[in-house]
Amino acid sequence: MQARSDAELGGLTQQFRDRLDRGESLDDLLPEAFAAVREVAQRNLGQRHYDVQLIGGIVLHRGQIAEMRTGEGKTLVATLPVYLNAISGQGVHVVTVNDYLARRDPVWMGPIYHNLGLTAAPAGMKFLRQVNREEAYRADVLYGTNNEFGFDYLRDNMALEAENRVQRELHFAIVDEVDNILIDEARTPLIISGPAEEPVQHYYTFARLVPRLDPDEDYTIDERTQAISLTQEGIEKMEQWTKVDNLYDPDNYHLVHYIENALNAQVQKVKDKDYVLRDGEVVIVDEFTGRLQFGRRWSDGLHQAVEAKEGMKIQRESVTYATITLQNYFRMYDKLAGMTGTAATEADEFYKIYGLEVAIIPTNVEMIRADEPDLIFQATESKWKSVVEDILTTHETGRPILVGTTSIEASEALSERLKRRGVPHQVLNAKNHAQEAGIIAQAGGLGSVTVSTNMAGRGTDIVLDAEVVELGGLHVIGTEHHDARRIDNQLRGRSGRQGDPGSSQFYVALEDELMQRFGGDRIKSVMGWTGMDEETPIENKLITKSISGAQVKVEGYHFDVRKHLLNFDDVLNQQRAIIYTDRVRILNGDNLKEKIVEMLRQEFSDLILKHLPDRHADNWDATGLSRNWRSSARCRRNSGTKIGYAATRLRI
Repeated sequence: MQARSDAELGGLTQQFRDRLDRGESLDDLLPEAFAAVREVAQRNLGQRHYDVQLIGGIVLHRGQIAEMRTGEGKTLVATLPVYLNAISGQGVHVVTVNDYLARRDPVWMGPIYHNLGLTAAPAGMKFLRQVNREEAYRADVLYGTNNEFGFDYLRDNMALEAENRVQRELHFAIVDEVDNILIDEARTPLIISGPAEEPVQHYYTFARLVPRLDPDEDYTIDERTQAISLTQEGIEKMEQWTKVDNLYDPDNYHLVHYIENALNAQVQKVKDKDYVLRDGEVVIVDEFTGRLQFGRRWSDGLHQAVEAKEGMKIQRESVTYATITLQNYFRMYDKLAGMTGTAATEADEFYKIYGLEVAIIPTNVEMIRADEPDLIFQATESKWKSVVEDILTTHETGRPILVGTTSIEASEALSERLKRRGVPHQVLNAKNHAQEAGIIAQAGGLGSVTVSTNMAGRGTDIVLDAEVVELGGLHVIGTEHHDARRIDNQLRGRSGRQGDPGSSQFYVALEDELMQRFGGDRIKSVMGWTGMDEETPIENKLITKSISGAQVKVEGYHFDVRKHLLNFDDVLNQQRAIIYTDRVRILNGDNLKEKIVEMLRQEFSDLILKHLPDRHADNWDATGLSRNWRSSARCRRNSGTKIGYAATRLRI
């Protein structure tokens, strides 16, 4: 490949297509196609794929998940299977976790595709020029977020004209940060909805009543599932306040709906942790990435309950027009693959739900980061004091520090502590996400201190200054374990990229949420029995193992939630597939005469079976049959004009 001119390299794509037409497979073309991408990348980007990156490309082409460490160049790796699978002309989708990457990556990797004769674009975004959706979907390589692709699918199946549909057949998709999109995001279905005529005053009423409940007597919280239930005392109070005799009478079920949402909003949804107030709206904060989710709302009235709690204008509940889970959307692709730095802990779910196997790709250079054992404290205040002392001590050496927190509130509280100690630092959370690029660009600098939510734990590449490497690299501090081990590993993974030195240290208090839910009291009694005071941390392999066990339990619970959601959507999916298929045939003007005749035959057959179930005349309901028959005939007669028009349209 090195001996070929740029023009010769650009002509290879057509040669490969001709060979496919003659019966060769993509596997046959793989060595030459990968070599062509490698050479074009070297000439245009100054980057040459490492051998381990070639392995990653092969794994993705085979429809598997490639687990690659931070800094191993997943974006460059993807160009190998993307190009190979785009040769057929059926289109390849690269799914990113946010709009920024969906805009950046086709520009960054675009020279590879363009110099090989392919087109690349972002889905529905401004590119080098404005690109509309129809044009974008005609590109050989299309970058976009999971929501963009999923909602475009739903919009296509709501289109009233065939020319308004934009998606082609779903051929091949590579999902970046695949655990975030196919695991974390899978609990929230994609929904297109419209406003419903639902009274909003009840939300304000119960937003005032619920805070009057006594948390010790009137309701209970299941620490493991976080489900909230009224006690008998709580039920009696609510019946008294709402002036109803039986709260759980069928006529009062609507009140229970408002009460449960008000309880969840008051107790479980915490401002600056689960949501922020922005421009008069309640904006959800993604618990896994720490990013704001503009346009997304909690369903079944929960979002309205939070709006009422904050005294804001309530947006009406909605009626669902179209919906699909991410699991069922991505399972429609002919071939699916994914990349992430943390997939092994979820390998079982990837295989059971998506049929995807996980392959761990070796690093190009051996990782030398030092991951220290957890430091465990009895009291939260003692933990935070030690975190600050660690920051002060490390800062004096000049090493950059990244501190991971689990909420906006925690990041701001730690920032106040550092200000009081005179430590210069930057804070990155959902409130100042617009400054993310600038903050991350400085996070690897000499003496830099960055306090961040989960935003800095995924998809960020912190590049170290040359002198920092000599000092020992980036020091990562975790202030609390997340429910999912993957999120902890993502934070650790910001340090030690491409063989750089680095270290990580997690601080744990028995009052942390995860510990409270799974065995904090039991561990606390053990620490008391050993004579440990609140200020002194311990390093104990047994307790660290218990923490990992707690995370496994939470992961198992979340998997059950996702599996339940999928089981429910699988039923809808069968109906959705039938209706959407017929809908496309109608838009395309296909001849549906046989199908309509069969539907009419089935309708009348069902009527006869319902009213004449057997040969015994005593069991016959001739009156009912006559009434239903006339009703059906009347509908057809009254709709004669419409049916005639439809018949013409459908070529009956």
